[in-house]
This record gives sequence, C-alpha cells and structure tokens, in this order.
Amino acid sequence: MSAQLQDMPQIRRMVPADLDAVVAIEREVFLFPWTRGNFSDSIDSGYYCLVLEQGGDIFGYGVMSIGAEEAHLLTLSIAASAQHKGWGEKLLRRFIHIAREQRALTMFLDVRESNHAAARLYERIGFIQIARRRDYYPAMGGREDSLVMELVL
Repeated sequence: MSAQLQDMPQIRRMVPADLDAVVAIEREVFLFPWTRGNFSDSIDSGYYCLVLEQGGDIFGYGVMSIGAEEAHLLTLSIAASAQHKGWGEKLLRRFIHIAREQRALTMFLDVRESNHAAARLYERIGFIQIARRRDYYPAMGGREDSLVMELVL
C-alpha cells in the first residue's frame, strides 16, 4: 500500500490493541467515561465496534449492538482535536449502513440533554426524539436526562 493511502483516514473494526487509544479519547471527551472493560466486553460480545484511524492514530470510535431488528448506538466519540470536521457524521453513517445491512428496522440512541451539537447532528441525519429518560446520566452535582432518539431504517 502506498504511503499516501496509509495516511487516508479509515474506519475499521476495533481490536483489543486499540483499547488504550480508545480509552484515552473516552477520558478526554467524557466526564463519566466508559471503562476499558466496557469496551473489551463490547468487542467480546460481538457488538459492532469501529474506530477511525489515520496514519496509525485512532481519533474516533463507536459501539453499536443489534438484536430483534433494532440497532442501538451505545457510544460514539471523536477526539477533541478532530471534532467539528464531519468525522462524527461519517462514523454515524457507517453504523447506519451496517444496521441496514443487518436488517435492523430501527436505530436507537441516547444523548445527554445538554449535548446540543450531537442532538443537532442526529436530527440532521433523520433521528427524532421519542422519549426522555429522567436522571439517566451521571452529571456533576447530580444526574442529567437523556433524550431517546430513533431513526427508522
């Protein structure tokens, strides 16, 4: 493979060797991060675990489960230095493509009520809010609601 192609960002399956980089991004971006064990368990369970990689550096990731014709996006994150460049949307669209390939009829996700940028992205792609989970997420000084969003595939 040419050096030029190796420097192109790619989306690929997450493997255990990626976990140090994934957990580092998780801790950088979230106040209440998933643990290494959460990611390891997701890989071991056969969930769809993807990373964004360029030149050997991981700068984004996501995890999705599929069952009973439903896809659930469990987490998706982009490193702070790579945010606002369209990578979150590219990764989300890959998960949507996989969900359709696996014959899921709907895709669900939870987003923090305060995460306006993510909610706008999801809405732009076609997700609609269908519910609210009270006190779903841990937050500084208490709990925060989750907006439950759905995309009909």
